[in-house]
Formats: sequence, C-alpha cells, structure tokens
Amino acid sequence: MLVEEIKEEITIPEGVTVDVSGRYFKVAGPKGTLERTFKYPFVQLQKKDGSITLKVDYPRKADKAALYTIKSHISNMITGVMQGYTYKMKVVYAHFPLNISVKGREVVIDNYLGEKYPRTAKIVGDVKVTLSGADIVVEGINKEHVGQTAGNLESSTRVIKRDPRVFQDGIYLVERDGAPIKW
Repeated sequence: MLVEEIKEEITIPEGVTVDVSGRYFKVAGPKGTLERTFKYPFVQLQKKDGSITLKVDYPRKADKAALYTIKSHISNMITGVMQGYTYKMKVVYAHFPLNISVKGREVVIDNYLGEKYPRTAKIVGDVKVTLSGADIVVEGINKEHVGQTAGNLESSTRVIKRDPRVFQDGIYLVERDGAPIKW
C-alpha cells in the first residue's frame, strides 16, 4: 500500500514569531532568536495562520524519519525561545579538590586527580555557565548547544587508566530541565 503524503502540524504559541523561507527557518521569542537551515529538500515547510505544516509526498522510510526529525527540531526551537533549557551538574571529588573556573568560552578544571596541567571544556554557542560551589548550571535557548556543553564538561573529567569504582571524581549531570537524572 502506497501512502501518497504525510502531513504534520505544529501550532505556534502566543509571543513567538516564525519565518519560513524554503528550507530556512527562524524562530523569535521572549528569550531570543534561533535560526536553522534544514538539509532535507523533500520535506516541505509552510507557515499558515498560527501553525507550521510539514509535508512529504510519496514518502519512503528515510523521508518519514527526516520529517519527524525536523518536527522535533522545530518544537525544540520553539520551547527554547519560550522557556530556555537548564542543565544542572554536580562536581564530585574524594581524592583531590577540583578548582573550576570559566575563562572566556571555556571551563578550566584544575587539580583533577592531582594532575599537573588543567583540563578544559569548550562552551558551545551562546550558552551561559554559572558556578556556585559544587554546582554548575548550564543555560541557553538552543537545546543542542546546552547538551553539548554539558557533555563536554562531563567528558573532560572522564576517568582513564584507573578503576572507576574507586575513582569517582568528576562532573556529573544530575538534573535536566527540572527532571532529575535516574542513575
């Protein structure tokens, strides 16, 4: 059985303006503006009064997957400009106290497991990193940039060549957008 088309709709909330031009997509809201160009030429984007319509004619499996991926990206962009994204991380150490500071567009981690040289983690995009004691808060309107910055922080303190059951020092994600992470 051949499906002729798949259509999906996203409603635009109050206070958000959307511009669609071919594959270029721009969302503006109270928290800021996000822009993106989608690379899938077969997914058609249209803005109608109060909603965005995504459509694919004669979809294959890959086309259908791309449509739902673009729908998720657009929903994340709208949520980002309306509410923003907040990831909370915790600094854990038992052996050597960590000294963490933000310098420019990177986070510097000193004295990790007594190492002589500092480790760094890149801050991606327009993300704000706030330090307060053993807590780190990563905030921004782009979900991908906030998640990548949190991932950079977590992976910069990965334990190598030691037993991870004993050496649990590092920076760990504990809360994502108000929901605690299950261990």
